[in-house]
Amino acid sequence: MTKEIVIVGAGFAGVSAARTLAKKLKKDKEVNITLIDKNSFHTYMTELHEVAGGRVEANAIKYDLQRIFKKYPKVQLVTDKVLRIDYDKKEVIAEHQTLKFDYLLLAMGGEANDFGTPGVKEHAFTLWSIEAAERLHDHILDACQRAAIEHDPAKRRALLTFTVIGAGFTGIEMIGELIDWVPILAKEYKLDKDEFSLKVVEAMPTILNMVTEKEQTKALRYLKKKGVELILGDGVSSVEEGTLNLASGKAIPTYTAVWTAGVKANTDTADFEIEQARAGRLVANEFMEAKGKENVYVAGDLVYYEENGQPTPQIVQAAEQTGHTAAHNIIAAITGGKKEAFKGKYDGFMVSIGSKYGVAFLNNKFHLSGFLAMAVKHLINLVYFLSISSFYNIGAYLRHEFFDIKHKRNIFGGMTSSKGNNLWMVPLRVYFGSMWLFEGLKKAFGWFGTTSWLGNDIVFPFEWLKDPVSGASEAATEEVAHQIFALNYTYGEEPMQVLKEMPDWFEAIMKIMMPNQDVALFMQKMMTFLEIAIGLALIAGLFVWLISALTIMLVAMFSLSGMFYWVNMWFVPVAIALMNGAGRAFGLDYWVMPWIGNKLDRWIYGKPKHIYSKK
Repeated sequence: MTKEIVIVGAGFAGVSAARTLAKKLKKDKEVNITLIDKNSFHTYMTELHEVAGGRVEANAIKYDLQRIFKKYPKVQLVTDKVLRIDYDKKEVIAEHQTLKFDYLLLAMGGEANDFGTPGVKEHAFTLWSIEAAERLHDHILDACQRAAIEHDPAKRRALLTFTVIGAGFTGIEMIGELIDWVPILAKEYKLDKDEFSLKVVEAMPTILNMVTEKEQTKALRYLKKKGVELILGDGVSSVEEGTLNLASGKAIPTYTAVWTAGVKANTDTADFEIEQARAGRLVANEFMEAKGKENVYVAGDLVYYEENGQPTPQIVQAAEQTGHTAAHNIIAAITGGKKEAFKGKYDGFMVSIGSKYGVAFLNNKFHLSGFLAMAVKHLINLVYFLSISSFYNIGAYLRHEFFDIKHKRNIFGGMTSSKGNNLWMVPLRVYFGSMWLFEGLKKAFGWFGTTSWLGNDIVFPFEWLKDPVSGASEAATEEVAHQIFALNYTYGEEPMQVLKEMPDWFEAIMKIMMPNQDVALFMQKMMTFLEIAIGLALIAGLFVWLISALTIMLVAMFSLSGMFYWVNMWFVPVAIALMNGAGRAFGLDYWVMPWIGNKLDRWIYGKPKHIYSKK
């Protein structure tokens, strides 16, 4: 009898659970897995502040679910909004369809908790969804535009006062993005940078309470250095249009109040008939089983389970681990295996304060800050994509964070940005290709007194290939050894070889590749045609990235073979430079590479959609 597993929510917990189930049950034809979410993409929640703060586009943190689950055909994707659960009929009722289930996992995540503070819903901005991040981003741009034409200095300052409420990870990361963005906004809207004001309001006397005092002190020092006003030990009593009222009675004139002071369970689950705990989180036991509901599980920010007297933290590590635990126990329920109790393991915490500075506390002993902390954060993000086997998204992350970045907003100050004009690479590409073409033709026709590589004489200077009787190839070998790539050295000087003798380990490899003269003759003819092809392709701008990578490999092989000179080592940096899309300017790569990319993308991942439905 077929077993239906339905997972509601494609956040970190839902994705973790779906992957675990798909891998462990891939050979079980009696099990179907359905992942339903209101969006067709997985939102990388930890980077919402980058969208709100104008560092990356919204699409940079939207990862299409089909790209993630293409290699897991057992997972059927459904795009719909879940309205309620009928436990008697075992049905998930969504806006446009009803899904039957035998096992149900609720992983719908959380949302901002305003604690009932007056005016937050009407006049403040939150940062707990991609839609909220986009709204905040657009509002900040609108505030700057309004300020640029506002004659009243007081109102202009209020428009340019950006206040973040809450000094946890989300709040500090948001103010960090604003630190980077304000100088850019001031320049773009012709505003006085000194009229901008950044503030953080926190009811507690400290910031970043999940890290140690060392990280708190460093973060505090950095924020003050950047001119952020920190209002600590003072809560918010209400939010009005244009004014933020504090518990102390102080009023802050501001049109931008960003609420990051708390998280609660997704309010869509309020009527799901499961016992709720603090902040509306759904109560579960150590196996992530929902209290009072058979074969219903909870994971991620939605779950309330106390470990050592504390509820599971609402962070990515906990979400993935609770998702994995729930999936394991669903498998155990189906197969009759042993249940697994949840045991949280948290490797550390890190927070970015803008694009270039961050603080981190790893494995309860390593304190990092600045460039190193940010580098580790990027590395961890890449490791996450590796863990879900999403190589496409690794490329997308690198592109958005390093190569397509604007205004120098990354840890390298924008030095890795690829937004240059490749038009100026065309002469270099054509010249480089001409060099390869010339060398290939010279070898083919025996120009300038060289021995033709298409003849029957061995030209490779390898001892084991020399004719022991006639020694005929020795003369050719000696001749060619002084002529290969010998175009760029000062008149009257002897060019210096990179290596005079082949290393023993490389000689052993070459003896396997070219064990006798017949194979050597074939290889030297193939190399001749390869050089001609490389030259023509570079001149035409076809497959420039791949050919440049091949060039570097060939230079390495020629150098190790004792057949390359230092004066021509410029081949390597030129090849690296041409890898920056040089074939797309007046080259065939302008048409060919996008065409191949689209074909491969469709073949590997299929066509991404806004709406996925059951097959």
